[in-house]
Amino acid sequence: MDLGLKGRRALITGGTKGIGRSCADILVAEGASVSICARTQADVYATVDALRAAGGTAFGAAVDVSDKAALEGWVAQSAKDLGGIDILIANVSALAVTDDEAAWQAGFATDMMHSVRLVNAAMPMLEASDAASITLVCSVSGREIDFTGPAYGAFKAALVHYAQGLAYKLAGKGIRANTVSPGNTYFEGGIWQQIETGNPTLFAEALSLNPTGRMAKPDEIARGIVFLASPASSFTTGTNLVIDGALTKGVQL
Repeated sequence: MDLGLKGRRALITGGTKGIGRSCADILVAEGASVSICARTQADVYATVDALRAAGGTAFGAAVDVSDKAALEGWVAQSAKDLGGIDILIANVSALAVTDDEAAWQAGFATDMMHSVRLVNAAMPMLEASDAASITLVCSVSGREIDFTGPAYGAFKAALVHYAQGLAYKLAGKGIRANTVSPGNTYFEGGIWQQIETGNPTLFAEALSLNPTGRMAKPDEIARGIVFLASPASSFTTGTNLVIDGALTKGVQL
């Protein structure tokens, strides 16, 4: 299937590892140009170099997405570098899973407001695109109560609601908005690798909950994200795609 991504221009927050990096790899392989951001400059440089070595057009910057001015500056520079914006993928999370006030503050600043600000900053460019899409990476923790802290799940659920509102509001402008809710995803340097070594009891518990007997790989999530973001999914808007290997038991009606 041709996803219609050749020549498209995509922004990805948290694009140097895990799901975000896999999205960048797939988009470049499909002929899109990308701009990524992450907190660590060295990781950004290494990722941009790898994407360019694979034949892609890629840019990047070190950005703390909870910093409004820095995020907006990256969006503006990305639009200039790419010649416009067709696709937004908001992938960064504070991963604030503790049960304290600090988790609520971090989740609001990073998970919630980075997504809102990303959309607002890119809106003029999205309005100029003939295939604009917004995809927010959420979590199954937004669908049901699990062992994460209350702030994490609450903000993931809020992002689904936010995207649904965007889908309705922006449909007349031809701008689509969707969310993807991954289950537990394992990759080198990721949170679940850290839990595997730092809290093996929790890791074993989490693993036992999934009937597939394993966690997702980043590319398994990224393929769903890229499809939703692509022109091949042109009539899909306002949906929440759950990719969790049957981890959650709630029925989406």
